[in-house]
Parts: sequence; C-alpha cells; structure tokens
Amino acid sequence: METVLIVIHLMVVLALVGLVLMQRSEGGGLGIGGGSGFMTARGAANALTRATGILAAAFFATSLALTVLARYSEQPIDILDRLPPQSGEQDGGSGGGGVLDQLGGNDEPAPPADAGPALPAAPAVPDAE
Repeated sequence: METVLIVIHLMVVLALVGLVLMQRSEGGGLGIGGGSGFMTARGAANALTRATGILAAAFFATSLALTVLARYSEQPIDILDRLPPQSGEQDGGSGGGGVLDQLGGNDEPAPPADAGPALPAAPAVPDAE
C-alpha cells in the first residue's frame, strides 16, 4: 500500500513540476513563456491553472496519506528504539562509547576515556652527512 502511494506521489510531483515550468512567467525567467505554443494564451492559462490546482490537491492528499500511514505502521519509528537499554549510562557515566558507537560500522575499538589525542609519529629524517 505504501509503495503504491509513494509511486503515485512521485508521479504527481513530477507532473506538478512540469506544469509549473510550462506556465508563462511574468518576466520570461526560463525563456519558455514565449508566444508560440500549443494553446492560446487565455486557454493555456485557464487549463494550466486548473491542472495545477488539481495536482496540488492530489499532492496534499498523498502527502497526508503517507503521513498517516507512517504514523500508524507497525515498524519502529525511531532508530534509537532499536538499541538495547544501557546500564549505568543514564546519569552521564564516563563510558567510552556513545549511541553512534553502538550502531555498528566501527571496526576499531574506542580509545580509553583517559587517553589524550593521538599524535602521528614523526617521520624519520636521514642525516645530511
């Protein structure tokens, strides 16, 4: 259901962007508001305005429907809900790992909390003799 609604939403968005770009601008900003077209100026203005209004209403309807579906879905909403509960870190303990360290993707162990910043080793300089 969500996938179908997302596809419809994307099609409405693309059509809405296309319609807005087709409309005649006041100063001819995009250069496509010239005299030659497929409809007369008055007929194009009425048709494009009506179509833009209909697509805008469809955009709002699909946006609201996607919001309601996301709100009442069975999937977890927040990534922080997936983390296991921490013991002893609720009071701002001095543990080395934070939330980002627990999410994974870090192969290196966290440095000790008491260690200073790691400095790079100085390059070996050969004697000039």
